[in-house]
Amino acid sequence: MRYSRLFVPTLRDDPADAEVVSHKLLLRAGFIRRVTSGVYDYLPTGLRVLRKIEAVVREEMDRAGAQELLMPMVQPSELWEKSGRMEKYGPELLRFKDRHGHESCLGPTHEEVICDLVSRELRSYKQLPMNLYQIQGKFRDEIRPRFGLMRGREFVMKDAYSFHADGASLTAEYKNMFDTYCRIFTRLGLKFRPVEADTGSIGGNNSHEFHVLAESGEDLIAHCTACEYAANVEKAESGRNLPQCVVADITEVKTPNVSSAEDVSAFLSVDIALLVKTLIYRAVGGERDGEVVAACVRGDDQLQEIKLAHAIGADSVEMATDAEIEAIGGVTGFVGPKGLGCKVLMDQSLTGALGLVAGANRRDTHLTGMDVERDLDAVEFCDLRETRAGDKCKRCDGTMELSRGIEVGHVFELGTRYAEPMEVMFQDHNGKRAVATMGCYGIGVSRLMAAIVEQCNDDAGIAWPADLAPFQVSLVTMGKSDEVNEASEMIYRQLQDSGIDVLWDDRNERPGVKFKDAELIGLPLQIVIGDRGLADGVAEIGLRKGERKSVPLADTVSEAASMLQAAMGAAG
Repeated sequence: MRYSRLFVPTLRDDPADAEVVSHKLLLRAGFIRRVTSGVYDYLPTGLRVLRKIEAVVREEMDRAGAQELLMPMVQPSELWEKSGRMEKYGPELLRFKDRHGHESCLGPTHEEVICDLVSRELRSYKQLPMNLYQIQGKFRDEIRPRFGLMRGREFVMKDAYSFHADGASLTAEYKNMFDTYCRIFTRLGLKFRPVEADTGSIGGNNSHEFHVLAESGEDLIAHCTACEYAANVEKAESGRNLPQCVVADITEVKTPNVSSAEDVSAFLSVDIALLVKTLIYRAVGGERDGEVVAACVRGDDQLQEIKLAHAIGADSVEMATDAEIEAIGGVTGFVGPKGLGCKVLMDQSLTGALGLVAGANRRDTHLTGMDVERDLDAVEFCDLRETRAGDKCKRCDGTMELSRGIEVGHVFELGTRYAEPMEVMFQDHNGKRAVATMGCYGIGVSRLMAAIVEQCNDDAGIAWPADLAPFQVSLVTMGKSDEVNEASEMIYRQLQDSGIDVLWDDRNERPGVKFKDAELIGLPLQIVIGDRGLADGVAEIGLRKGERKSVPLADTVSEAASMLQAAMGAAG
């Protein structure tokens, strides 16, 4: 491609509304442009990168035995009513009516549509297992779209759905997809980590997220320094060293205007780990919908709300109002577990604890010397706390660390969560009707573009891996003589004939501008044809921001191919 004909509007300064590196650089380098909140155009260079990422995903999915199809973005609402997700999914599901008054939605995911398709075609267990996937645009009406492609409303996703006659077959395919994802992200040159994860609104049983490690990541993942255990903090389990406790009588003490755990700890001169934080929540969805519950963790721990929601079988939880707290016998700021008129859940680290300090459910008053077994009735213990750096791993004797990650993939064992209500049935080997069991496997293709940039950048711009760059070679013409232009065109044609993606910067610009644009866009290899070198029969060649060397003009293309092959081999 000739640069003079390429639509690549680069910017010299960071856009004011861009917060993270990938958003800044993808805008500056002319890969994307904002249409509206969370919606972007992919310009020619951006689309070239996107297609190369898709090609890696497609090759590995095909290799794993999956079959590609394409489903519509517009989905009839009756399918979502049938699965029970129409209201449960919430406001992220964009709904609309056509001219006939028929309600539909823009698909954020395709479990309902794929189940509808398979339910109409599946007859026998002999057709199973099957794995069907697509690479397609989706829409989620995010309340706060941000960070460019990392959290947009419209995005490109690879989603796959497998159907099985039994759980053993599903487990085997789950491992197949897990291994496939590891190959995909390795081929893309990413530093990534698979972690155990919550299943979220998709539902199902076992699930893993794949995170690209980056400080800009929105997700916090916990991982052991000594073993392979890793999990999203929404699910991670860990242990901790606890302070020595002593038996004491439970006693009321005055704590005027002192309510936070830190302030109570200082006021009473006790270890903050001996305090009990009692948080009052209202269940949203599930059998306990609307019910108020109390959740207790140690004073220096944070409650993980998703763990609480799972513990009570709710879709989510919301903080209770002052009126709701008062209705169960509590006092805002001084709530404690003793005497509350609601279900009380305690983090398992409080099992058998004594010598604790908790709110007395009276203003300006706390209880000291609390013994969980002696002083509390009908308490349920479960994992409620959020893992912290330095905690003990529950799988080994290692220590837990925390890292930031960008979620780029997620695999689920769905079971019959969708197949049963959507009536995905087949005749089993005994001739009886049975419900298929399902797996679901997603990759954020457009988010991957941003994640790669988060890991592959420097002060000059993007540094694409050689096999993902929009063009592998930046051919820079320095000089205006006919001889330089003719030599440049000859090398340009030879590179194209060799199957190398080349961008020939034939613009009438200063060399500094050409080199800055090449580095901003992230092209991995530079070839420079200039009057001085041409007089000696050589071209200059070098990796982006690396040292350039002189090679005979006749060897330029073969040297470029060799250097690119080495670069791709190093990345892999």
